[in-house]
Amino acid sequence: MHVVADLHLHSKYSRAVSPIMTLPVMADHARIKGIDLLTASDFTHPLWFKEMQNLLEEAGDGVYRLHETEETKGAKDVLFLLSTEISSIYKQGDKLRRIHNLIFVPSLSAAEKVNQELTKRGCNLNADGRPIVGLSAHDLLELILTIDERAFLIPCHIWTPHFGVYGSASGFDSLEEAFGDLASQIYGIETGLSSDPDMNWQVPELMHRTILSFSDAHSAPKMIREATVFDLESITYENVRQAIMRLKTKSDTSNKIAYTLEFYPEEGKYHFSGHRNCKVVLGPEEIREKGVVCPVCKRRLTEGVFMRVEQLSDPKLFGRAESKLNTEGLKWYTDKMHIQPPYVKLVPLLEIVAEGMGSTVSSQKAKNMFAMLCAKLGSELNVLLHVSISDIESVAGEQIAQGVKKVRGGEIAIDPGFDGEFGKVKIWEEKPKKQESKAQLRLDI
Repeated sequence: MHVVADLHLHSKYSRAVSPIMTLPVMADHARIKGIDLLTASDFTHPLWFKEMQNLLEEAGDGVYRLHETEETKGAKDVLFLLSTEISSIYKQGDKLRRIHNLIFVPSLSAAEKVNQELTKRGCNLNADGRPIVGLSAHDLLELILTIDERAFLIPCHIWTPHFGVYGSASGFDSLEEAFGDLASQIYGIETGLSSDPDMNWQVPELMHRTILSFSDAHSAPKMIREATVFDLESITYENVRQAIMRLKTKSDTSNKIAYTLEFYPEEGKYHFSGHRNCKVVLGPEEIREKGVVCPVCKRRLTEGVFMRVEQLSDPKLFGRAESKLNTEGLKWYTDKMHIQPPYVKLVPLLEIVAEGMGSTVSSQKAKNMFAMLCAKLGSELNVLLHVSISDIESVAGEQIAQGVKKVRGGEIAIDPGFDGEFGKVKIWEEKPKKQESKAQLRLDI
């Protein structure tokens, strides 16, 4: 069965995260968005861990659900795995490394042991839901494997300049350089918002590692902006683990990755190189021509993901992706080498609705229209992938329906993101006029 999973989120106890990011809120939005499996996230934070113990009950091998309460009614079918993001800051090879990794464990007892061992090593778990540790990436992985042999680690947003394992500012040129003799235990990586699978397919050491995508959401509306769809015999921790291990181990298990849902990488906030304060943004060709020094402040530019991928890629692996439209007009990208699973690229439905209404994502009328589409047509993911354009038009009007159609077919323009600033999507060449249209009138019925 297909299971839509978003396994990288943050709780209200992490910095720069919405104060209403609680387990019930996550589960409620998962139902609206079409997510089957979430991470409970941030299990290293003591207060959050207590909330997890109080609110979650076992629902099978390594998976949990919310206790039935009035607050969680309707969201009980959403399941959770246990994971946390850890920031390792340490020196290796005369360079300061700042590497973020996701760790997954199969039980609350294993999570508690991780917390105890990190505390013994001087980590202040109260400071942030994404704690900072002095352990190297290698030593962190070694520690969790010692605690539980079924635990696993996924390097997250691997190309982010300052916090990715391949990051230009503090990362490495290979997984072996980062994880040493334990590199073989890295079965998959998370692409991050600024790269898509095809970019990662160009890197030789990722050839037989699983390419995963998750949202890294700091607020509920950002959930499922990226996700991984698993094909599982049943929803268990072990089946998810086996699906991630599959490419590296060449296992015959029927658990596997079906496809991934991707942000357009140009929309990611580190896709191109540049300086936000200097209003300088350069693509790889311009970098090759002009160099990496900012023409305004004369300091080194923040190198973008596109440029960094080029540095570590093998030209023999270029052009692996081929695309084809399905009957719903959705563009699918497949691997010509038939090694990696396919993917699709999407724009969040609220962004499509807002632009279609000539409004903003924070406007109440755009939020109302988004809620109505999800309520009447199944979920956000269902609207983006499966619902006919005519059915979308019957609910939201022609403009929004055509916006979904354009996004499905990749008929959009994006000003690429750079140096911490998200890219700007343009679905229509001319900005649609603000509408109190038939679609808006439907909200008042």
